[in-house]
Amino acid sequence: MRRIHVALPVALLALSGCAAPGASGAGHYPWHTDITATTFWVGEIFDPHAADGSQVISAYDGQWMRHYGGCDGVVRQDECHTEQRTAENGYFPTSMTPKENPFYLDLPFNDVGDPVAFRQRAEVVPWADEPEYAQHADDRGFSFMKNRWVEITRDGRTCYGQIQDAGPGEYRDAEYVFGSDDVRPANERYGGAGMDVSPALNGCLGFSELNGKNDRVDWRFVDDVDVPDGPWKTLITTRQVSP
Repeated sequence: MRRIHVALPVALLALSGCAAPGASGAGHYPWHTDITATTFWVGEIFDPHAADGSQVISAYDGQWMRHYGGCDGVVRQDECHTEQRTAENGYFPTSMTPKENPFYLDLPFNDVGDPVAFRQRAEVVPWADEPEYAQHADDRGFSFMKNRWVEITRDGRTCYGQIQDAGPGEYRDAEYVFGSDDVRPANERYGGAGMDVSPALNGCLGFSELNGKNDRVDWRFVDDVDVPDGPWKTLITTRQVSP
């Protein structure tokens, strides 16, 4: 069912740390609308038997949890759990101090670890021809996706995050990630999710569940120059691929 967006007053958005919809000028990247988004977090282990069941590592960082600074949530009985995030502290975690941007997400195109996506990236990634990327076309130690910014909206709220992982469920879904709005995610797991978002984005966007699969968003890529000020720019991740 198509959602109806109810715009929040600009003043309220400013207080909550969220930007007004359409605040960026990144019109050359297409919108992807009505996409199921689930929540994940650094340190989460949701299936210890699955190759992609742990967020201790990411598609681009073999030491993601250490580089991030620890569990992006609260540790109870030696397990890393998510927590509610609020505007009071900019949606940052309450029990740890992150070393990298807590506004992170993933999309189903692993341009380093997946051989098909790696071969495709120079042709399908919109910014592949930019000099800083083109010079790394054959470099598996450099991701075209990691650290790129994404604009996400939900029910009149707009927030921004950086790509730090790949998924959910698929890792070479170029048609959806870089295609037009009528292309739906190939993933059929987790409610057909086409994106995972961090607890900070979960709170900023006002998700109905801390860890569910019923929230839907609209999203598009944005260049860093089009990202407005907000809590998502308090701590920007610059680290590239790490084994």
